[in-house]
Amino acid sequence: MTLEEDDHSASHDYESAFDELRDEVVRGLMLRPKRWPCRFLYDSAGSQLFEKICQLDEYYPTRTETAILDRNIEEIVTLCGSRCLLLELGSGSSTKTRILLNRLRDPIAYVPIDISRRQLQCQAAVLNKEYPKLAILPVYADYTRPLRLPEAVQNFDRKIVFFPGSTVGNFEPDEAVTFLRRMAALCGPHGSMLIGVDLKKERAVLERAYNDSQGVTAAFNLNLLRRANRELGADFDLERFRHRALYYERSGCIEMRLVSTSRQVVHVDGIAAAFERGEPLITEHSYKYTIEGFGEMAERAGFAIRRVWTDPRGWFSVHFLEPN
Repeated sequence: MTLEEDDHSASHDYESAFDELRDEVVRGLMLRPKRWPCRFLYDSAGSQLFEKICQLDEYYPTRTETAILDRNIEEIVTLCGSRCLLLELGSGSSTKTRILLNRLRDPIAYVPIDISRRQLQCQAAVLNKEYPKLAILPVYADYTRPLRLPEAVQNFDRKIVFFPGSTVGNFEPDEAVTFLRRMAALCGPHGSMLIGVDLKKERAVLERAYNDSQGVTAAFNLNLLRRANRELGADFDLERFRHRALYYERSGCIEMRLVSTSRQVVHVDGIAAAFERGEPLITEHSYKYTIEGFGEMAERAGFAIRRVWTDPRGWFSVHFLEPN
């Protein structure tokens, strides 16, 4: 099938409907400390709440990365070249992607990949109207697993994998190397990766970004319990958990938690999980890097660093990587 024969806004669904949710949730409650994969934060409601987080004054990454892209877009699109296939991991609202789509030279197709099916479908429909001459080929999938591209994608000169937002920080460092190694293979010998990386900075700035004054991040985190109740028949009492995010300077990691405010027992699919007062359920890690530290990690994964851009304060960075 050629690109012209394919429906420009067709959705390519390569994932089951979260059959693993129950197993991951139950398994995570048996661990010490208890923990759940952060990808489960992004159901439809969670994705909408995250979009609100990105607009908060305290949450600097989105506006800082956007400014970096805006300021350096001519150099970026020159590095991307013409007739590229643009793939975005965790596309969300595709806001930053529009900066690229508006300036790329004769792009062949845009493949947004996301785990939130509803948001993916809605945004694909919007983009199809905004860019009627561009093939929009959404893929509903977990990008932490091996990916298959739509068969319609062909006749491009190179792949550009776009991974904004510093989501690479959600991986443990060794997992990040494994993930980046897969991305190098996905890019292929002529492809590239454009990736956002949050940088180490003062504790107060980081903890304020993940503990906002309006409580949007808290609602985002607590929505994970609401999702477990709705989809798995769990009986979490959201009033008995509190959101908290802490920065550990030694590891350079923000840890996001739901902390039990009392001793309690929660049931999920017939499994009883006991919480002590003050016991955390870890829902996300977000590692921060130095430019040199991330560069070393990317090189271990088989990438060469072609270019790095930062903001004037040195809070955030965007890296253009090419497979060795």
